[in-house]
Amino acid sequence: MPSKSKLDPVWDDLDRTMGQLFMMGFDGTTVTPQIRTLIEKHHLGCILLTAKNLKSAEDTTKLCYELQKVAHDAGHPVPLAIGVDQENGGVNSLFDEIYIRQYPSNMGIAATGSTDVAFEVAKATAQEISACGINWIFGPCLDVLTNARNQPLGVRTAGDDPQEVSAYGVAFMKGYKEAGLVTLGKHFPSYGNLEFLGSTLDVPIITESLEQLSLSALIPFRNAIRQGLDSMMVGGCAMSSAGLNAMHACLSEQVVDGLLRSDLKFDGVVVSECLEMEALSHNIGVGGGTVMAVNAGCDVVLLCRSFSVQQEAIKGLKTGIENSMISKDRIYDSLRRVLTMKLKCTSWEKALNPPGTSYLETLQPSHTALSTKAYNSSITVVRDKNRLLPLTNIIDSEEELLLLTPLVKPLAASAASRALSETAATGSPEPAAWERSASVMSGERVFRELGRSLARQRSGRVLHTSYTANGVRPVHENLINRASAIIVVTADANRNLYQHGFTKHVSMICNMQYTTGGEKREKPLIVVAVSSPYDFAMDTSIGTYICTYDFTETALNSLVKVLYGELSPSGTLPGTISKSQKLHHSRQHWLVETFNEERDANALDSLIVAVMEGTPPNQRSELSSATSNSFILHHPEVVEAHFVVRNSSTQALYGFCSTYFFKTTGTGVIGALFVDPARRKLSIGHSLHNRAIRTLLQRDGIKRFQLGSRLPSIFLGIPTGHGAERKRLRSWFANLGWNAALSRPVCSMVARNLLTWTPPEGMAKSLASAGAEFAEFDLVYGWEYSGPILDHIKTSNRQGLAEVYKLALADPQACGIIRAKRPEDGALVGTVVLYNMHSRLAEYVPAMKDLNEMAGGISSPVISPAVGEYSTLLQGLILLGMRQIKAQGCNACILDYMDGDGNFDGFSAMGFDVLHNFEEVSCDAATWTMIPPS
Repeated sequence: MPSKSKLDPVWDDLDRTMGQLFMMGFDGTTVTPQIRTLIEKHHLGCILLTAKNLKSAEDTTKLCYELQKVAHDAGHPVPLAIGVDQENGGVNSLFDEIYIRQYPSNMGIAATGSTDVAFEVAKATAQEISACGINWIFGPCLDVLTNARNQPLGVRTAGDDPQEVSAYGVAFMKGYKEAGLVTLGKHFPSYGNLEFLGSTLDVPIITESLEQLSLSALIPFRNAIRQGLDSMMVGGCAMSSAGLNAMHACLSEQVVDGLLRSDLKFDGVVVSECLEMEALSHNIGVGGGTVMAVNAGCDVVLLCRSFSVQQEAIKGLKTGIENSMISKDRIYDSLRRVLTMKLKCTSWEKALNPPGTSYLETLQPSHTALSTKAYNSSITVVRDKNRLLPLTNIIDSEEELLLLTPLVKPLAASAASRALSETAATGSPEPAAWERSASVMSGERVFRELGRSLARQRSGRVLHTSYTANGVRPVHENLINRASAIIVVTADANRNLYQHGFTKHVSMICNMQYTTGGEKREKPLIVVAVSSPYDFAMDTSIGTYICTYDFTETALNSLVKVLYGELSPSGTLPGTISKSQKLHHSRQHWLVETFNEERDANALDSLIVAVMEGTPPNQRSELSSATSNSFILHHPEVVEAHFVVRNSSTQALYGFCSTYFFKTTGTGVIGALFVDPARRKLSIGHSLHNRAIRTLLQRDGIKRFQLGSRLPSIFLGIPTGHGAERKRLRSWFANLGWNAALSRPVCSMVARNLLTWTPPEGMAKSLASAGAEFAEFDLVYGWEYSGPILDHIKTSNRQGLAEVYKLALADPQACGIIRAKRPEDGALVGTVVLYNMHSRLAEYVPAMKDLNEMAGGISSPVISPAVGEYSTLLQGLILLGMRQIKAQGCNACILDYMDGDGNFDGFSAMGFDVLHNFEEVSCDAATWTMIPPS
């Protein structure tokens, strides 16, 4: 909540105050009577400019000045906040081929692999629009493509990896701030996995649970907030999952005041999605929607263009205040946030003196160089199996090259698209061919410059025609037969399926062998995805595949340089479809055998030693102190099957994979997969993984797969402690079908020097007082206490819990369970397992033995979902566990499995350090589709 600082008496005028809480757009490239009325009469404080308002940098500067002058002359105490979408790639409100540079899309920037480039591009973008008088940029886009294939956002996001989206989002944000603009994160709580129901009156829905969102989609928003994000746009999508239902997120108190304000601790300006969207205005009405948005916690209500609707919204807010549906305190809280934000980015001196084109001229040389550098660094050659690049490798100077491009909606940021729309307005038909010797036969103007650029580089003809949903026509077949090489361009073929079908058909034609000079060979085909890289990223039948991430002229110029060998491509696919896609080793298929304990135990011990010796000295292997026994559970409710690749002559093991099927939760787990360091990159791991998945799929009752196991507690997921190795492992598993973007951070922790340890005084006192209010604790041993404890842990469906507790209950000499009971009825609200080094449980936690001193362990806390003081109760259970372990003479304590978003401050305060970091990955067994052929 903003501080209750005393406001200037000028804000006692409620109409003036209300005006600051609206952001409105208008139609027109100059000040219209409608927007003048809104500023003068209704005290409008924020304006959204879009492409329909902005003709050029010079006109934009003039428009911003005129808007600010109207506000100044009308007696506004503070300048207008003027915002635009300027995301680059294909989403730019302001285009000016002289003064405003083109830069790659968000995903294109991520493909450069450089957050430094992201910062510089964001700073340059912000400098350019700031020079024109704009002070608020609607960015960064922080959405994670958790369902990349069917989402319209496409390259507007940095990809499907929440950590990568977060890193680039924060870099963009810092660049914008460096240039003096205030920032707006979008589209909270994420547009990266929407389900579309078809009708415009049906709102797209987020069906992910709050837990799923917090483990993936919310990570970039959380990190941007921590780094100082100024404002946040909350989307208009619906949310439907257990415990979270909202018809429109931006109208939901649960989403804005609950999730964004309380949980994520955001105290900047919250902007609603545009309330003019058809589904919202039809279902609720704009007046009522405005009241709901403000009550939900939105500080600024956005209405894009309709003057009558904008007046309806102002009237609705006024009525809501008069009828006491909205408190004045609520209004003034929002006003304080808006004024605080404006103070960061504007003043009357600045607003009435925009630098304009004279300043843009000074920026031009360095920004042009930056644009070229960014695009050159983003072009990605995903595959080139037959070495078709550069084109001079495969086509003689006099042979014909065919370019096939789709009919697509032109990009707003494209000069070619402007020419197209202007031609359409005049009714001038598109010429059938260029007025050049290297003619283009026909085609859409947005790709004509690409054809021209290709033609300029060679003496042979470049044939160019477009394709549509009508598929491969006779004219296409004739051109394909005539040309010596073919380039097919696709733009979001995942959503425009006709492009996918057309490209596959052309590929089939090209694969039919033809004879040249007595030699039979395939016709060379290059596929270029000029928007989403997902079009053919996983389709290895497309042998040469290039991604540009947008089709602005600058992007296509860089593409031509790559095609002709003038530029060595350095871009990498972002997220989980990353650089390793380029590497297609011939895959050997190893004989995978079932692990035989008697035959293979000693060889497995030797393999573990080899893996540990192959770990860099400065990194601690997760296998330290593990033995073959560490993987063998012999648990009646766990079906285990382990696999090896071995040398049958020497009995040596080259690779090992452990799998467990936990009957209680229907979870199939890969608990470990490792290969002799001397034999990596030979497909041993692939072969083991395929056998493991096939085996787990055959288990009766299988519901989900999981990478990482709580029992045994060796690999809790993909190890993530070591930078480059983390990215390599995530990519490796992603290529096998695991959605690493939906991972859950987990870790093991250790507290040392326990004998001299005392709990932090403040924490102990607060836990004691809080604990006394809602819980009584005791420590119990043995199976006689199993009934209530096993009933209690059923409130969590986490894999391995029941098995850990049953091991502990069956071993009362070495294990105990701390219980937290509700004072009024004795009901269990929390439990945690304690164990010592002599317990059977300790055998499955090698990290305990690795400490080489007396140690105890704390495992598997379960807190009832109904408990409001979750973290307090969890800390209380662990604190009591540490005291008990210390009392037994132990000098160290292991927390063998802790989950969360990486924020372990509470445990650090108790004396714990992170031992190993992992990412646990789960997926629905019913949707497993990407098992590579074995």
